[in-house]
Amino acid sequence: MRKRDLIFIAVAICTALAFAGHLLVKSITDTVTGSWGLSFRQEGYAPVAPASPRELARVDAAYLGDTTQKVIYLTFDAGYENGCTVQILDILKKHNVPAAFFLVGNYMQTHPDLVRRMADEGHIVGNHTMHHPDMSKISTEEAFRKELEGVETLYKEITGQDMPKYYRPPQGVYSQKNLEMAQKLGYKTVFWSLAYVDWNNDSQPTAEYAFSKLLPRSHNGMVVLLHSTSQTNAQILDELLTKWKAMGYTFASVEALFT
Repeated sequence: MRKRDLIFIAVAICTALAFAGHLLVKSITDTVTGSWGLSFRQEGYAPVAPASPRELARVDAAYLGDTTQKVIYLTFDAGYENGCTVQILDILKKHNVPAAFFLVGNYMQTHPDLVRRMADEGHIVGNHTMHHPDMSKISTEEAFRKELEGVETLYKEITGQDMPKYYRPPQGVYSQKNLEMAQKLGYKTVFWSLAYVDWNNDSQPTAEYAFSKLLPRSHNGMVVLLHSTSQTNAQILDELLTKWKAMGYTFASVEALFT
């Protein structure tokens, strides 16, 4: 084969590889954008998520731990206090279970005593933004940073400590650019692999319904999202933790998701 033909083939191969790489990057970028949702295809196994653990790891984000280990990462979201948190904290203390509480600025302003208790008892207090906006619509780094720094400032004033840099996008709405902005600010973004409809205070689920949604879908390495505003969650938490322990699960802090 002539040298000119070999050069032509080499150029063609390089062009094809470059194009394939472009498609791969585009696919990853497109995947890590949208509203967080899960597809459970088999009981006892982790769900399929909008982005894979590997894709999320590139922007210091996670929704799932080690699926070879029977470990649960328990998290709560709260935009306000609904009279349930003291009971929840008491139960966590009873079971010696660590949790992460992702709080909005309003919560920290109105209930600094509970924020202090969370920190004092070894729980992570995470950043759920100052005003709970749709963060995917925030396009500038300055505006994004203000939403997170406002909560950081309140946490420092309340506890005298720097805030742990764990972030959860409000309502699970996010964009690739958001995740990159959070990463640039030193944050780890924490999604979830198990949740249920517990946030509507006008239509709280029964205990039976909650167990039917949470227990069959339990899986190794699961990151559980509960709302601490839920009366049902406060009612069932003691029994829920007992049942999970009976199923062989242990509990770890979200810090372990990134080690």
